[in-house]
Amino acid sequence: MDVIQRIAEELAVKPQQVAAAAALLDEGSTVPFIARYRKEVTGGLDDTQLRNLEERLIYLRELNARRESILDSIRSQGKLTAELEQAITDADTKTLLEDLYLPYKPKRRTKAQIAREAGLEPLADAILNNRDLIPEQAALEYIDTDKGVADVAAALDGARQIIMERISEDAELLTELRERIWNKGILHASVVSGKEAEAAKFKDYFDYSEAIKKIPSHRALALFRGRNEDLLSLTLKPAEQDQEEHQLCTQFVSQRLAISNTAKPADAWLAETARFAWKIKLFTRIDMDLKLRLREAAELEAIRVFASNLRDLMLAAPAGPKATMGLDPGIRTGVKVAIVDPTGKLLATDTVYPHQPKNQWDQSIAVLARLIQQHQVQLVSIGNGTASRETDQLVADLMKQHKDLHFQKITVSEAGASVYSASELAAKEFPGLDVSLRGAVSIARRLQDPLAELVKIEPKSIGVGQYQHDVNQVQLARMLDTVVEDCVNAVGVDVNTASVALLKQVSGLSSSISENIVAFRDANGPFANRSQLKKVPRLGDKAFEQAAGFLRVMNGDNPLDASSVHPESYPVINAILDDTGKSIRDLIGQSQFLRSLNPANYTRSGFGLPTITDILQELEKPGRDPRPEFKSVQFKDGIEKITHLEPGMLLDGVVTNVANFGAFVDIGVHQDGLVHISHLADDFVKDPRDVVKTGDMVKVQVLEVDVERQRISLSMKKNIDKSDIVTSEKPQRTTHKPKPQAPLQNSMSNAFAKALEK
Repeated sequence: MDVIQRIAEELAVKPQQVAAAAALLDEGSTVPFIARYRKEVTGGLDDTQLRNLEERLIYLRELNARRESILDSIRSQGKLTAELEQAITDADTKTLLEDLYLPYKPKRRTKAQIAREAGLEPLADAILNNRDLIPEQAALEYIDTDKGVADVAAALDGARQIIMERISEDAELLTELRERIWNKGILHASVVSGKEAEAAKFKDYFDYSEAIKKIPSHRALALFRGRNEDLLSLTLKPAEQDQEEHQLCTQFVSQRLAISNTAKPADAWLAETARFAWKIKLFTRIDMDLKLRLREAAELEAIRVFASNLRDLMLAAPAGPKATMGLDPGIRTGVKVAIVDPTGKLLATDTVYPHQPKNQWDQSIAVLARLIQQHQVQLVSIGNGTASRETDQLVADLMKQHKDLHFQKITVSEAGASVYSASELAAKEFPGLDVSLRGAVSIARRLQDPLAELVKIEPKSIGVGQYQHDVNQVQLARMLDTVVEDCVNAVGVDVNTASVALLKQVSGLSSSISENIVAFRDANGPFANRSQLKKVPRLGDKAFEQAAGFLRVMNGDNPLDASSVHPESYPVINAILDDTGKSIRDLIGQSQFLRSLNPANYTRSGFGLPTITDILQELEKPGRDPRPEFKSVQFKDGIEKITHLEPGMLLDGVVTNVANFGAFVDIGVHQDGLVHISHLADDFVKDPRDVVKTGDMVKVQVLEVDVERQRISLSMKKNIDKSDIVTSEKPQRTTHKPKPQAPLQNSMSNAFAKALEK
């Protein structure tokens, strides 16, 4: 109950709610299922609260398991006192728990341990307990060459090592000093001598200092990356006034040893011991602890940023079930073409070569026009990688030459398409299709339904993270998996069209069950109702309970099967039908009538007011998609390369990524521009995600263009100070027909590489 009580206090909810949610999680229920269909049980905890609850439950249970292990270890040593046991029982963090365990933790033979084995611990105790002793005289009787104590100096050094180790393992002192340095410490970075050229991307950190507790996540990860690449050295200073703070901390240690200024014979020796203990033991430990603390906090924030961006990307507006042509741009290798029908089924593929060296511009237009007409294509999806704008111009020319073809062209992010193309999943989907063409299929499908296609790609490969390769990969994977799960279940899945990759993200469905669903569907035809799911091998009652509400059967036997109403609630709807005398088809969509019903009239055991209210709202718009309406951005004609940009230009763009320091915006020049947090709005912005999210269409103004370093500075302010617009190095505009450029790296990767300097 301690865990339950603590989580309840942290979430500001009742312990009964936490206990109920924990029980459901332990039974195997998923967060989406609990949040949507067990509101009465948890008292209405939402998905965010439940995710936090789940995370804290895991942490605190691990903490308790570690606590028991530590108690058992100390107890087996015969050193567990009532006071120590209480301190360990009260420890509320893993750090404090390990501090308390430190003196009893089995360790390598230290200098202090060697001194104890030589019989020097009584000497250390004697000097500590009797300050009138003269250390040099007291040490004489401990000289023993057989034990390795050759002289007085060796005896006193051994005694000092014992005292220093005791001090360094004082949990209360360590905690106090650690927090003091965290609040006052300064982290200084400098370039490793002789590596200035190699470390150019870290040049802002060649001589950098900042309060350690104020360093933002992206900056901290940049510093650690520089250190890990052996390009930067990081030094922690205890405070701005370095030496003064070292002296103050030494005084804290002296006070712990009860050293007074009475000028007793042992005081000077003990004072020197305190100084050594601080510099050699305590500060060294604190230095490592605080750098680790900074890194862990930075990683958690980076993971949070990645999760937020991934959620926005996966819940981006779908263009819908329309015949779509996907174009994966390339220069020498050609533009790969794939056409899919409204359900995403592959209809045709081709490759055209409009760019250098073949320059088959007119032939390419003819091929694309024929395919669009033949398959009644309504959308053309263009990947945003190398040769994207050149290919966009190709399609624009096609539209001018063939005005009888009515379609819309949209540029989409192709991040992760190449990863999908070479994946085992893609090989299973298209065993006879060339790898290069699979990417075009993905680009087409991700316009139709971003969520259904992006679930096929490992989240880390989608490219919306912040230093994603520098963070704890286990934590990152766990967080991203929960984001994907939440997104898929928030939208719902058409069980008759969904891929295995999409189905396995549904609450309660494993990979094997998802494969069985598709195999059953292929063998027996489309599901006519949800009840048929029970015939799928290995899909038992528990899996059906967890999954059924998130699986949709469109145009089936029962209209309710196309909604998010769970089958377990169908009896409630039958009661409503009996009471109103209407059929289900007459009831669905009748907003005014449904709102006139009193939910309280239909409550019963297991179906309280929240569930009845949800049912009535769902009946108004069954199977409604929570994602926004589809819109697309049109990049400015003639602005296709970074050399085409001029400071002061007003452009349309789409947000590709949001970091703590600002937002990256694709303006159609192969290189994302950065809107620094200070230029996101006219007012102060604390968190960029309060202003923009991934996928937003925005208007920006160019502030500065650095062609050499491929950096673009943008602003979303309405009232821009003219001094912010840098016009000293104005790039030359080119007005001739765009020529293919040399292949660039993925623009997102470039943007983040340059952002290291921010």
